[in-house]
Amino acid sequence: MTTGHLSAALELPAGLDTNSAVTAASRLPGGWHLAPFSLTEGCPRVAVTCGDAEPAVTVSGATVRLRLPCSAARSATLAYATYTALERARQQRQMLTLHANSAVTPSGCGVLLLGAKGAGKTSVTLALGERGWTHAGDDLVVLAEQGDTLLIMPGKATAAVRPQDPELWQALKPVVDLAPFLRVPVPLAAVIRLTVHPAVTRPVLVPATPFSVNEQLRLHEALARYISGLPTPLSGTAGAPFGPVWRLDSSPLARWRSHLITRLEQRPYAYLCAPDPQTAADLITREYV
Repeated sequence: MTTGHLSAALELPAGLDTNSAVTAASRLPGGWHLAPFSLTEGCPRVAVTCGDAEPAVTVSGATVRLRLPCSAARSATLAYATYTALERARQQRQMLTLHANSAVTPSGCGVLLLGAKGAGKTSVTLALGERGWTHAGDDLVVLAEQGDTLLIMPGKATAAVRPQDPELWQALKPVVDLAPFLRVPVPLAAVIRLTVHPAVTRPVLVPATPFSVNEQLRLHEALARYISGLPTPLSGTAGAPFGPVWRLDSSPLARWRSHLITRLEQRPYAYLCAPDPQTAADLITREYV
């Protein structure tokens, strides 16, 4: 299996239908692909079993053993669950899944867009695309450290677009393919924490360094998010949502994430407030192009 820019050995129950999982490939950074695989020493492994018992995760050396309900194992949840099971291995290789958006300037520099749910990340990313930027991920981005360089790696290649009509706020958001889309890692040039809201009277872009205690706490939470549990519940729609907290983290990984926050503080890092996505995109383009 290859997903999240990482290859791993995947053990599945005999005869398990993986077609639904394959359809989720465009919704995960680096896709989700199955192929014959030669096991090498130290290769990360995910062993999946299914049954009626509650979901469970155990870790033994380089192997994560994942027990799923049979209905979940046959659904797209298999892709999300195995992606998350490999987050520890990603971080051991200095790669990290982040809830964020990213876009690349016409000159090839990556800009990371942070913000809470509904902050405007997707809308601003689409507006940057209209200005000649390349998409690098919506909601899920992979941030990597390679020597002295921080890299943006291709993230999720689709976006769920919120309807413009406020009366449709409960409607399903249509999913669109992002194009053009990043195919190779690019250097991280800047980080912006967004707030886009019509109540903002004047667009502003202000430096956020040195970090406040609140910003440090927000980053610690954001960088640890996908190692501490699933982004989707495992139980499906038949019962109450259930997603266990996975004990995949370790002290060395926590120390590396703290180091990563220190490196982010050394980059151009700003807060942006704007009344609408177009104004925000104009301000970002003037600043970084």
